[in-house]
Amino acid sequence: MKNIEKKCSAIILDEKGFSFLELMVVVVILGILATYIAPRFMGRADDAKLVKARVDIGAIEMSLQLYRLDNGNYPTTEQGLLALIEKPSTEPIPLKWKEKGYLEKARLPKDPWGREYLYLSPGVHDDYDVISYGADGAPGGDGKNKDTNSWELE
Repeated sequence: MKNIEKKCSAIILDEKGFSFLELMVVVVILGILATYIAPRFMGRADDAKLVKARVDIGAIEMSLQLYRLDNGNYPTTEQGLLALIEKPSTEPIPLKWKEKGYLEKARLPKDPWGREYLYLSPGVHDDYDVISYGADGAPGGDGKNKDTNSWELE
């Protein structure tokens, strides 16, 4: 039994931590991996913002459909999307406006870049158009500046 204890204590005493050289090799390997892998994930924030804009526009479209079912028409451009959370006081005044409004949380979402969604009714492409102009806030663009439009959603 004492022989086994001596061997165990000898093994424990012989163990050492990583040397500085071993740690540097690991750091270099991690740096190389980060160089090749990190760029693949860098654009994901922009992709997520485009997805959020599509989801927001989809929710706005559902609310507009409910508004039309209750009132027979969509809010006018002048009434805007505000008609989904506050009863319009301009013509055409909705007769069956839902008391709590048509959007969840009773507030208008802003696009992922902090701007209001553009609303046109009648729209250029459909009965209404809902648009986010992307990161640059200007019509057109690619990548993070790409417009998200209600008539292009599936």
